[in-house]
Amino acid sequence: MANVAKLAADALTDNDGILRLAPTWVPRSFLQPGKRIKLHPADYYALGTHRGGIDERWFASTTVATNEGAPPDEGLSYVVFGKHRFTLRDAVSELGAEIVGKSIWKKYSRWPVYSKFFDNMGPIPHHMHQNDKQAKLTGQEGKPESYYFPPQLNAIGNNFPYTFFGLEPGTTKQEIVRCLDRWNEGDNGILNYSKAYRLQPGTGWLVPPCVLHAPGSLVTYEPQWGSDVFGMYQSLVEGRAVPRSLLVKDFPKEKHSDNKYLVDALDWEGNVDPSFKDNHYLEPIPVANTEKDGWVDRWIVYGKVGGKQLFTAKELTLQPGAKCTIKDGGAYGWITVQGEGYVGKVRLQTPAMIRFGAMTEDEVFVTAQRAGEGVTFSNSGSEPLVGLRYFGPDACPDAPNVGDYRKKR
Repeated sequence: MANVAKLAADALTDNDGILRLAPTWVPRSFLQPGKRIKLHPADYYALGTHRGGIDERWFASTTVATNEGAPPDEGLSYVVFGKHRFTLRDAVSELGAEIVGKSIWKKYSRWPVYSKFFDNMGPIPHHMHQNDKQAKLTGQEGKPESYYFPPQLNAIGNNFPYTFFGLEPGTTKQEIVRCLDRWNEGDNGILNYSKAYRLQPGTGWLVPPCVLHAPGSLVTYEPQWGSDVFGMYQSLVEGRAVPRSLLVKDFPKEKHSDNKYLVDALDWEGNVDPSFKDNHYLEPIPVANTEKDGWVDRWIVYGKVGGKQLFTAKELTLQPGAKCTIKDGGAYGWITVQGEGYVGKVRLQTPAMIRFGAMTEDEVFVTAQRAGEGVTFSNSGSEPLVGLRYFGPDACPDAPNVGDYRKKR
């Protein structure tokens, strides 16, 4: 690990606190890729059909994907420095606060969040993510998450650009227990008790743990807690069976056949909230009035989960020839979704197509110290330069609250 420490330190020195990251591809065996995240058409099954199609790209991740049959580093982001490659997780482990900042390192001793694109042809099964107390029973952590639908990747909505959230007010627990009882009878009918919302590019949602959701088919940028726990509560999606093992995999083994326990694991009040959209829907909010200067920074993920700010995200847009210097309250992972330019002296370019295993110039990690000192972005191309960046817990105390977008209308 001493070699990683030196390599990471040299990389930070060479690029003034910015690390270049390689693409991290993740398959899901129970889903069909939507084929909009720039991977070459021949490479969506590069890991083999037995592993499933690649429908996710993870950003600045120190979290392992808990896929059956996965290698031990699946989901981990790699830093590329010259001819050397090492995981961001190892770099953080070696350099700690120098990368993620003193407060995050003191409290978590890791980079505790990550983001991804997920891109599917159709919807994902109605599912929840366990909270911390539940996940601890299997030696894991809970997972709140958030969504933003980048317009650049959503020229087409694919098969079902609608997401079911929660359960209709008045639904009883026994009705959902009966759905789980019918698991092997085909469609267990759980969506009969839910409501779908049409997804709009350029908007988003904040989703707490233990709340059911069946994400639709828009490409989704998803800042979230650093965990891969979930429980699928829907038995059939677009005619494809969902194995019951995906319902119970992150619950204690002795509870795998206890459908009442599995339903009690849901945040019932959160699921049947009659004001669900008001309490979870997000629209972009400009950080400041800077459009006259040729650039604008917008909050795209904000709000608190259980009274805590666990992650936030911004979208930066620079018009051709524009330049700006931005100071942020914490480290962040950045992905470029349009155009070309520079972050500091590191080149940014949005790829048109990526071969599996190939390097790109669209993703970086910016250390907490560099973010606080200020990072200069510049657009060297002929179209807008657009990038998404996400932050860890408590990095942005000035972030808006859910619903604040209404104040800007």
